[in-house]
Amino acid sequence: MVIAPVLAFLAAALAVAGLAGLSAARPSRSSRDARLLRALTYAGGRLRGGRSAPRDLEARISGAGSPRGLGVRELMAAKLTAAVAGALLGAPLSAAAPGRLGYLLVAAGPVGGFLAPDLWLARRAEARARRVRRELPAMLDLLRVNVEAGGSLAAALAAVGERARGPLAAEWRAVGGQVALGVPLESALERLVDRLPQPEVRALAAALARAIRHGAPLAETLAAQARAARSSLRRRVREDAARAGPKIQLVVALLLVPSVLLLVAAALAAALLDGGDSGLAGA
Repeated sequence: MVIAPVLAFLAAALAVAGLAGLSAARPSRSSRDARLLRALTYAGGRLRGGRSAPRDLEARISGAGSPRGLGVRELMAAKLTAAVAGALLGAPLSAAAPGRLGYLLVAAGPVGGFLAPDLWLARRAEARARRVRRELPAMLDLLRVNVEAGGSLAAALAAVGERARGPLAAEWRAVGGQVALGVPLESALERLVDRLPQPEVRALAAALARAIRHGAPLAETLAAQARAARSSLRRRVREDAARAGPKIQLVVALLLVPSVLLLVAAALAAALLDGGDSGLAGA
């Protein structure tokens, strides 16, 4: 009598897992990860000590947009705290694990905790890069219109950045502000590439620097960069769609189809058990 409810529960669990896998590609706007990392930073603020950070960590933080104002020191404190938390969590699990699996859990706990902030940072950087690529063609058109209206490139960057929202607009506002404070435009564009290391932004900064150096028309340069950005965006969309197809098929094959089969098995088991009980009652 217990077989049917168990099979139904397993089917529902597999169905939920399959739907979660299908929707995992959608970017989340929740700030739970950021709050978690800030809590780890607060808890591990004194664990940082004099330990040296990886050389590329500052560049990775800049590429992720310096989320919540975190720096190298804060992120290293979060990594150390997460490693300690992973070790504390892995200890009781390893005691209950069978055989040599316990030794693996003892080692995997602190390693996984230490790498968790890096994975979070990579996710933030990837999401930021996707949004920059989506926004770049339209904002280049707006920038071209401002330049054609007679404004300077720095003033046009600041004006477009003020009217738009998103990471690209914020970085363009920063470039305009830096130039207003006396920073050379080429130096401000180099810093922009450091904060947005996407190939499209790097190509844009190089094209603008050449146009400024050689006196080429900025409007034509911006129009060409907008066309190139749209072409790159279309190519990436096609590549993402091609990669998503096998993933969806795998989720359907491994999770959704077994859940349906388990539902059918649960219905058959319930019917057989009900039929057996009726036969025994009739006898």
